Amino acid sequence: MRKIVLMMSVSLDGYIEGPNREIDWHLVDDEVHQHFNDTLRGMGAFLSGRVTYQLMADFWPTADADPASTGPVADFARIWRDMPKIVFSRTLQHAGWHTTIVRDLVVEDIHALKAQEGGDLALGGADLAAEFMRHDLVDEYRVYVHPVLLGRGKRLFPETDTLTPLRLTESRTFGNGVALLRYERAESTADTAGTNPAAGTADAAGTDRPNGTGS
Repeated sequence: MRKIVLMMSVSLDGYIEGPNREIDWHLVDDEVHQHFNDTLRGMGAFLSGRVTYQLMADFWPTADADPASTGPVADFARIWRDMPKIVFSRTLQHAGWHTTIVRDLVVEDIHALKAQEGGDLALGGADLAAEFMRHDLVDEYRVYVHPVLLGRGKRLFPETDTLTPLRLTESRTFGNGVALLRYERAESTADTAGTNPAAGTADAAGTDRPNGTGS
């Protein structure tokens, strides 16, 4: 059974973007970006909402044509173009680059998607992630904590009355101070014991280049 893997970048105080949707505080150098690329190559699809998809589609299809693009950036452009993408939107009419548009999140359809052959499913975008969490559909959390305090903005996790026990399966600190925390649902550890820990999510260092880990 494939897993739904929430992959997001977050400030130390829990925000995924600033009050004006800023993400220029993301610190991602070649080390982190390469780790991100290595992880995503094994994924089966990107899951996102309309806003995240359009941000990605506006930048990544031709990013590797820019002579200034570093190796990992150009590599991710190719990964993004080739990866199947599922966009949840009631308004988006057309989408290219191996993209399927889904109008509504139906729990039974997500379970059927997980039962298909292939790699795990990378979930990005805070609004869609919140909806998946409300339906108890997230199997694993891969959170990159950036060394910054925003003070206000959009939080990663919405308020809820539900307690969700988690188990830490991996932690890693990168040279630029970003820390990866990887958690899985505590009740699913028996099913995932022995898996190879690999994680990643990234954005451009000091830029607002979209990477699917925002809203």
